[in-house]
Amino acid sequence: MITITTSENKKVYFASDQHLGAPTAAASFPREKKFVAWLDGIKKDAEAIFLLGDLFDFWFEYETVVPKGFVRVLGKLAEIKDSGIPIYFFVGNHDLWMHDYFEKELNITVYHEPQEFLINNKKFLIGHGDGLGPGDKGYKRMKKVFTFPLFKWLFRWLHPDLGVKLGQYMSVKNKLISGDEDAKFLGEENEWLILYCKQKLTEKHYDYFVFGHRHLPLEIKLQQNSTYINLGDWIQYFTYGEYVENKFNVVSFKE
Repeated sequence: MITITTSENKKVYFASDQHLGAPTAAASFPREKKFVAWLDGIKKDAEAIFLLGDLFDFWFEYETVVPKGFVRVLGKLAEIKDSGIPIYFFVGNHDLWMHDYFEKELNITVYHEPQEFLINNKKFLIGHGDGLGPGDKGYKRMKKVFTFPLFKWLFRWLHPDLGVKLGQYMSVKNKLISGDEDAKFLGEENEWLILYCKQKLTEKHYDYFVFGHRHLPLEIKLQQNSTYINLGDWIQYFTYGEYVENKFNVVSFKE
């Protein structure tokens, strides 16, 4: 478990679901600039930054090729990491084919599963959120196919011009993959991530569960001293999380 202790006047920041590149590179460009402006603004007081997946609407790493574009956000992340601020990246269902590009080029730690962190002596469980809890069986089956080594090996043999275009098409068109077909609150008894968190609490205590994926900014009290947080997105809400003075806030970004 990684331990983070914030210095005076420092914050821990969280963001998720930027989906850069969707529905087209041109359409998402203003959102990329807005997200880069947020990154530039928080670097002055960030103790650490967590990016909880779906930064890109499609991402696949060939042996020597990655999708072109996104240079502003990649450059800003490199600048922040080089300044000494740790960045933790969790792959989402749209960038689940991320391998080691971030780790080698940006020195950013990449996780493929939820992870525990101790922040100011509060226990966090952090991840993207796709495929967790009961239900969502169609997506879970599809994820097994997409992460199967043989499928990835076969896809890698597609020329990048074809593979990237195919992946972008599937990401935009297939709501089963995108996971945001029900971008409205379904009630605690029907939200799979909430049910997942409640099940985890029967095994171990966590003060905060922090996830993305649902595209909804949510703060749900699970117990008196345990809270489920969903970060929303950077498509409709432009929300992010900040943990300061042992309090978690979901905030809308205002330029």
